[in-house]
Formats: sequence, C-alpha cells, structure tokens
Amino acid sequence: MSVFYLAIDAKTVIHVGYLFDADNASLEPEMTIVIEENIISDVVAGYISPETDDLYIDLTGYYILPGLIDMHVHLTSQSSSKAYIERTTLNSADYAIRATKNAEKTLLAGFTSVRNLGDADSITISLRNAINNGVTFGPRIFSSGTTISTTGGHGDPTNSLNLTFTSDPGPREGVINGKEDAYKAVRHRYKQDADLIKITATGGVLSNAKNGQNPQMTVDEIKAIVASAKDYGFKVAAHAHGSEGIKRATLAGVDSIEHGTLMDKEGASLMRERGTYYVPTLLAGKWVADKALVKDYYPPFVEKKALEIGPQLQATFSMANQAGLKIAFGTDSGVSPHGENAKEFKLMIDGGMTEKEAILSATLNAADLLGKNNEIGSLTKGKLADLIGVSKNPLEDITILETVDFVMKGGEVVKQP
Repeated sequence: MSVFYLAIDAKTVIHVGYLFDADNASLEPEMTIVIEENIISDVVAGYISPETDDLYIDLTGYYILPGLIDMHVHLTSQSSSKAYIERTTLNSADYAIRATKNAEKTLLAGFTSVRNLGDADSITISLRNAINNGVTFGPRIFSSGTTISTTGGHGDPTNSLNLTFTSDPGPREGVINGKEDAYKAVRHRYKQDADLIKITATGGVLSNAKNGQNPQMTVDEIKAIVASAKDYGFKVAAHAHGSEGIKRATLAGVDSIEHGTLMDKEGASLMRERGTYYVPTLLAGKWVADKALVKDYYPPFVEKKALEIGPQLQATFSMANQAGLKIAFGTDSGVSPHGENAKEFKLMIDGGMTEKEAILSATLNAADLLGKNNEIGSLTKGKLADLIGVSKNPLEDITILETVDFVMKGGEVVKQP
C-alpha cells in the first residue's frame, strides 16, 4: 500500500463496483461518485465518462462505504504493562508524538472521523488543529479535551500517585465537587477549545482505584454539567459502568453512555425512552479481560476489576441491542491497539447485530450522535468525500473491514491498492 496526499483541483470521478447506500442500508451496483474539492457533488447510477481534466479512479472491483467513525478513542494512550509508570516518566511531548502516530494508524484503518474522549494538556485538540491545517494527517478529530471527574474518581489525574506528586486538582484540571465546580469545568473545556464534554459518572477499570462501578457524581452535578454544556453548544458523553451511574447520567440528560457494562433493564428502558445513545466498546472489554490473565500486566486493583467487569460487556451489549437502544460504534482504542478498531464489528455481530446494523452504527448513527449527519456518515450529494473500499462484501463477511484497501478523506486519497 502507498500512503500519500493528492491535491485535487479538478473533479474526481470514481467508478465503484458496489456502493453501500447508508441512507437505505443497501448495496448498489455499478455507481459513479463525483467529487469537487472535498465535497461529493453527485452520486450516479452506472458509469459516467470522466472529462479530460478529471481525475479518474477505478474502484470497479471494490465495495465502497462511507468513511468509518469511531466514537470512543484515546489517541494519546497505548496499552502496555508500563502504562502506569509512564505517568511519571513521559512528558506531554512524548504523548503528543504517540498520538500523531496513532492518528495515522487510525486513518489508514478506514476511520476518517473519531471522537477522542479524554486526554491531558489539550494534546488531541492541538492534533485536531494540525490535521485540519494539513500539518500532519489523521482522522477528523472531535476532542473532549480533559475529562470531567470528581475527587478520587475515574479521571482524577492524581489518583494512585504518592504524596510528592498528588494534590487537590479542581475544575481547571477536570475535577469537580458540586454544581458550581461543574459549571466552571465545562467553561474551562470551552476555553480549551474542546468539541464536546466527557464525564466519568462511575468508577472505571483502568484507574488504579478500588471500585470500578460505583456512582461518582450526583444527579445534580451531572445536571449542572449538561445545562452548562447546552449553553456552550456541547454534547455530553458519560463513561459509566455501574447501573446506578448509568441511570443518574441518563436522567440528567447526557447524550451518550459509554461502556454501560452493568446496565440493567431499567437503565436500558430509560435510555430508550430518552433517546440516549449507547457506545458499547466491546473490544476494550475483551482486551482488559484477556490482559488481566497476564501476570503483572495491570496493577492488582486494575487486574481485579478487569476480571470482574470486562467479561460482562458482551452480554450487556446483546441485551441493549435487543432492547432497541440507539447504538453508535466505539472501541476505546488506546485500551486496545490503535489501527485495530474494526475488530469491534465482529464482536457486535457475535452479540446479535446484523452486518447492516453494525455498519450503520459506525456511519449514520455515529454521525447523528456527533451532530454532523449533514456532513458525514453517508455517501450523499453535498457531504464530505470520506469513503473507504474493501475487496469483499462486508454484508457477508464483516471482518473484511479489518483490511481496508482504499481510504479517501475529504476528497484526498490517503491509501490505495
């Protein structure tokens, strides 16, 4: 495979073998996509002839889909047995370089847009800007900046550090206690130039703390975050494993529940009634459960939680899917390796989803949750020219999405056979 950017001044005409029409969830044979600059200007049945100055791309042997969207990644993170000690040995610049490489891997895997849910020092906000300005290449990033947590909660950056390094961080660092702090934390994210808000409504698996599921925010605190977020045009994503935290976050009005591992039927019913999206991250559940069996891969607290919580996610996904929840694709990559995001699809199929539903979760549904369904999520006239190509029918074998042959982002070819 070659990797490059191609400046496009004239029209681009692409002949495709089969086009996945996300709007109708169908495969259409022998289609032509016409692109002007970074926008799809037409989608036509049959093969129209390109004009002399047009760039012609022959993908007649491929199945073409919209660029995939991963709604939960951590580009600065990289799973390793050294991850915890790295908090005291690596600098922000080290994490920024890592994030840049991980962004490249993600785009080449066919994910043209991602939602980065939590980092430090505005790294993925700066990376977003660098990609948008053509300094480096990667997916279109929507970054939450620093996660909003509570003192000692999943996301408190001083958890597990010794007395030399620990402190009492506040809203600027994303740690709140009460409604006033909640408003201030959201306003700091606005000042930081974030795209959305991410909160940790419950404990988490990978924080070096005892509990991975207890509620860690009050309903009033989450309501304050949601109210402030609406003032600033932010959507709110809520990390939540435990059932009580899932219900609190849903009742408070968040836009999505991330992981939702111990969701019960009452919580699923609340989410369905309120139209709250579910972002399952099955790949992360499988990864932590597997790695917890490797001696000393995780600290003892983390190992225990990984064994308790990780294996439960697949069954919860099946229940949530059967309950009719709106589901958007997300992997939590950074917990698992970057560039392997598409392995999530097979786990979704194993959990009872159809191939069409799984692809829609990473296209139309994800774009809807982002609030960008007028720009991305389907190969439609007027939308950004984000598309990928694979050599086999993904509706028959979803794992073909793990080996993408062609990637175009915003009208620029970044990967080709």
